[in-house]
Amino acid sequence: MISPELTALSPLDGRYAARLTALRELCSEAGLIGLRVRVEGRWLQHLAQHLRPPALQSLTRPLDAAMADLARSFQPADAARVKAIEKTTNHDVKSVEYFVRERLQAAGATAAQLEWVHFGCTSEDINNLCYALMLQQAREQHLLPAMDRLIEQLRALAHAQADTAMLARTHGQTASPTTLGKEVANFVARLRLQRRALAEVQILGKFNGAVGNYNAHSAAFPEADWPAISRSFVESLNLHWNAYSTQIDPHDWIAGYCDALARFNTVLIDLSRDFWGYISLGYFRQRTVAQEVGSSTMPHKINPIDFENAEGNLGVANALLRHFAEKLPISRWQRDLTDSTVLRNVGVALGHGALALSALQRGLGRLEVDTERLSRDLDNAWEVLAEPVQTVMRACGVPDGYEKLKAFTRGKPINRERLHAFIATLDLSDEARQRLLELTPVTYTGLAAQLAREI
Repeated sequence: MISPELTALSPLDGRYAARLTALRELCSEAGLIGLRVRVEGRWLQHLAQHLRPPALQSLTRPLDAAMADLARSFQPADAARVKAIEKTTNHDVKSVEYFVRERLQAAGATAAQLEWVHFGCTSEDINNLCYALMLQQAREQHLLPAMDRLIEQLRALAHAQADTAMLARTHGQTASPTTLGKEVANFVARLRLQRRALAEVQILGKFNGAVGNYNAHSAAFPEADWPAISRSFVESLNLHWNAYSTQIDPHDWIAGYCDALARFNTVLIDLSRDFWGYISLGYFRQRTVAQEVGSSTMPHKINPIDFENAEGNLGVANALLRHFAEKLPISRWQRDLTDSTVLRNVGVALGHGALALSALQRGLGRLEVDTERLSRDLDNAWEVLAEPVQTVMRACGVPDGYEKLKAFTRGKPINRERLHAFIATLDLSDEARQRLLELTPVTYTGLAAQLAREI
């Protein structure tokens, strides 16, 4: 029999399935069904505690245990049962309601008690909370920990290479030297900022009926404080309460979540390309894996596949995330269904991002710095010292410093001897001249090492 992984339409469930097991348990169809069952169970418990209808005031021990079980646990076989019910109902959330009724009936619930399952709810009351919980758990249990591991790995690299001088390149041309550690530290600072933005996104939930006005609730129990009951329920799930909505939560917070995650991913794309370039320049070597093949025809190759894999997956993730951010806050009048099929793909975006994070960690773990190559490039770039020379000339009051250095260096080969001969002609103090003569491309790194060590 052919493995399901070989016939999967998505590579997340095929080629990369083994790497995404934990995320799949949360963001798959079964994961969504499990969250729906839990929310239904929690709502029933909440009604019993806060509205206190007579039918729910004398629960038997088996029924009370069944309600608690629905609110906290869910098995794969339960998802299969819900899907079997859905074949008849052709409605995903109604199938969950019928499943919950089945379980409670089996535990001895009366007909009157069963009527409180899904009481006052529209499907979106359940769904919006489920997606909120899904994205909350994905962020806290998967995204942020993976981000932190990568950032810490980069921070360690920044510290280890804080003093390793490197020729910078602006516009692809030689530029003032930096250190390898400082360039890595730049990414640490950027990623921390975007990580914080994602962590600070408030995850909202609404629970207010068919068009957001508690219409049915008020008709049944006009004396009840339904906004207070709704708020306490949403907050009991550790979500922020959204008091105003149509039938659906407006998804503005999801747009913010996706935007923040996409910005983090964009920094990672920049990182992937930079490290790919440094490997190409020979600044990094990649440790070999004995049985690994880099090319089907060129045996010598060790390709930067982890950085390429990360860049590709980040692009797919961001294409989805940006679509979510643009589409989900838009819904015709009080509700249309276009958000439903889009939301089902949030796990796909998270999955591609998770693959990228693991690929980058793997790729970084294989790198070794080639200090000899870094030094050789610096030794061949004495022209970069035109910047400090003309700046010292300015500080010492020598006129036209920039113009003189431009005429001396632009488009011409510069070495130590030629530069020192030029410095000897300048009207500088002995101290300033000696300072310039002691500079080399390797030592002209400013505060780069200090900045790298302080990250």
